[in-house]
This record gives sequence, C-alpha cells and structure tokens, in this order.
Amino acid sequence: MNTVLIGSQWGDEGKGKIIDVLTSKADYVVRYQGGSNAGHTVIAEGKKRVLRLIPSGILHDGKICVIGNGVVMNPLDLIEEIETLRSTGIEAKGRLFISTRTQMVMLYHRALDKAEEAARVPGKKIGTTGRGIGPAYAAKVSRTGLRCGDMLAEGFLDLVREQVNDTNSKLRMLRNERVDEGDSIEVPGCTINGYQLDAEELVSIYREVQAKLAPYVCDTVPMLHEAKKAGKSILLEGAQGTMLDIDFGTYPFVTSSNPTSGGACIGSGLSPRDIDCVVGVIKAYTTRVGEGPFPTELYDAVDKQDPAGKTMAERGHEFGAVTKRPRRTGWYDAVIARYAQQVNGIDYWALTKLDVMDTLPKIKICVAYELDGKRIDYMPSSSAELARVKPVYEEMDGWMCETSNITKIEDLPPKAKAYVDRLMELSGAKLGILSIGPARESTLRIAL
Repeated sequence: MNTVLIGSQWGDEGKGKIIDVLTSKADYVVRYQGGSNAGHTVIAEGKKRVLRLIPSGILHDGKICVIGNGVVMNPLDLIEEIETLRSTGIEAKGRLFISTRTQMVMLYHRALDKAEEAARVPGKKIGTTGRGIGPAYAAKVSRTGLRCGDMLAEGFLDLVREQVNDTNSKLRMLRNERVDEGDSIEVPGCTINGYQLDAEELVSIYREVQAKLAPYVCDTVPMLHEAKKAGKSILLEGAQGTMLDIDFGTYPFVTSSNPTSGGACIGSGLSPRDIDCVVGVIKAYTTRVGEGPFPTELYDAVDKQDPAGKTMAERGHEFGAVTKRPRRTGWYDAVIARYAQQVNGIDYWALTKLDVMDTLPKIKICVAYELDGKRIDYMPSSSAELARVKPVYEEMDGWMCETSNITKIEDLPPKAKAYVDRLMELSGAKLGILSIGPARESTLRIAL
C-alpha cells in the first residue's frame, strides 16, 4: 500500500513520530517537498533525533529512503545530517537516493532570503526561517536553479560561479531597500562583505559538496515505479502543513511549496492513481510559528498569556525543531481540520499530543467562525478575512489525569475518549493513530 502522510495544521503536528511508526510497514520512504527549514523529531529507544532532509525511514534497518524532486535540498545540511547519522552507527550510503531533479538550496539563496526579509517593512514580513527555501523555489520556477543532476556534469562549478555573480547584483539592489537596522547580513559557512559574496570561496565549498554527494544522486522516478511494480510499499512524507501550502494555506504567510497530498505526486513522480491512503497528522490543540492569522490563539510568549495556552506550550515543548522559535498555541480548530480533510482527501487522522491536555480542567473546541456578524463553517481564502474571524467554541470537561501510560484506547479516561470522539466527529475522517507521548512506544494504533 502506498501512503501519503501530511501535516494538517501549520506544521509541527508530530509528523516525524507518526512517519517513524508507519515506516515499519513500508519498504520505501520518500520526502516529497520542503527543505531543511522544517525538522522531523523522532524519539526511539530513548534517543532524540531531528531529521531535516533525510526521510525518517533511515532510522529503520533495510528501508530505502528517497529525497524526491519536489524537495529543495541544502547540500551542506544534507552532508551534516549524513555524517551525524554515521557517527551514531547509521550509514546512509546504499539506502539514501537523491533525485537528479531535486533543486539545491545554495548559500547564495540564504543570503537572498535574509536580504529580502530585511527589505520588507514591518507588517509585511513573512517570518521566514532565513534558510533560503523561498529563493530556491523562486529559482526553480524562473528556471535558473541548479539541480542535483548538475553535480554529475563537468560544468557544475562554472554554473555555481555564474549564479553567485548574478546573486551579487540582486544583493546590491536589496541593500539599498533595507529597512532593518544595520548594514550587513550573515550566513553561516560563507563570507559576506558589504552584501557581496565571494564567488571563488563558494566554488571551493561546492567542489567538496560535489565530491561527497554525487554518489547518492540518481533518477529516482524509474526506481519508485519499479518498486511499485514489485509490490513494494511506499510511504511519502511531507514537511510543514496544509495551512502553510503555497496555494491552500494562509497566503502570503505560507511556505513556497505544496505540503498537501497533491504535492506528493508532483514531488515524487508517482501518479495520483498510485496513492492508496492519505493520513493527516493533527494535534489535539493548534500551534503556529511566525507571522499570520491564527483564530484560536491563546499564547505567544509575548502579548498573549492565556494560562491554558501557556500550559500547552510548556507541556508540549512547543519550540521549533530547527528554528527553536517558540510556537504560538491555541485551542483545536475543527474548521481548519475539515478544510485539511477536504483538500487532502484524508482517510485517517493521526491525533497527536493528547497527553498535553491532561491537566486542563476545561477544554474548548472551535466548531465554526463568526465573520462580520455571520456564522460560517468554512475557512476563508483570504488571510485578511481569517484575521477578522471570531471562533465559535464548544466547551468540554477535561479529564485531569495522565494518559501517557495508557496502552489501549479502551482505557482512556471517559472524558478524554469523549474529547477524541468529538474531534473525529467534527473533522471528517476516522481515527487511525492516537499519540499520547513523544516516544515511539507511546502510540495507540487504531486502524493503521
């Protein structure tokens, strides 16, 4: 069976753990979009690992891992990840394959990302992670980006030199538009003087990259179709979440790719007919990182200080796996969940972090919105409208006891079971997995 696993909120839903759980039944694990701006956290056998690019299947013996063409891959980050895994006894060579079509995020993309954000006026800033993802996708669409297959060609380093010189021209213009204080940008790993990159320094860096990564690069499309013909099971994992999708998210406060299930085909080379099941990962509450509307927001560690939201942030350890930025927290939003189910065709929910809610005496669920005095049960396509909505809540009693030690769903406290049942009733799909703790073992598999 071929399964797509997607995030159903603004990312950080706990996809890494669920992917890790589902990998036991998969032969191939494919990352189909995003870059190293988002991390999947996996805790297994007491060890915590954050994977930014390599599919989580690498932690399981014998699984083949593919970085698909929909990914924008920072080769320096990937090398670091490969070497970190190797130091813990996990060898990627022979099990990790990178598509020749995968776009590369270069150091000059990171410089552009930071310069562009510095040129945005307050209120227009996107809250980018500064890891070069947006400029890399922009280069892809404008047909100027470098792909991993270019590393197999003799003229690769000449292309790098040409791209750096072109980027320096753009950086000179952005320097004049800067609105932030200061007159410099910093990118770890390279020298920037007065908004200008050293082309020969970057050529030297990417010469070493070419030598290290070229052996991993191949055409992964025929590989996946041969696996399909042989009856192998393929798990496709996305990064971020539905509400950050470039088309279906809270635009412009979104990422530059399609984390939704449709992106799995575009980013892997499989066809829609090859997908058998879509699993949506969703928290028992809601979080968001960065800018943009958030209807049920309670806590942001700055202006909003609701005690329930603070409890979610503290018990849920709500900090970005890669960025370390504190996440904004709020009540579960069933409007967003229904929307995610519709645009992704979700068959099963993987509901995570129920245990975070264990100490709350009262729990609210957003069941609809009020927009300009009118009740609506759909998500507005405009971020400006979403910023104006007022959540319509139902309130339920909390269960006020620990759930993380439960091994069967039948043993959930009745009030916790009632909460889970109500979320499923409101959200349009069946419960497949219930996660009640960060470890692989704290997982109740219901229908998957």
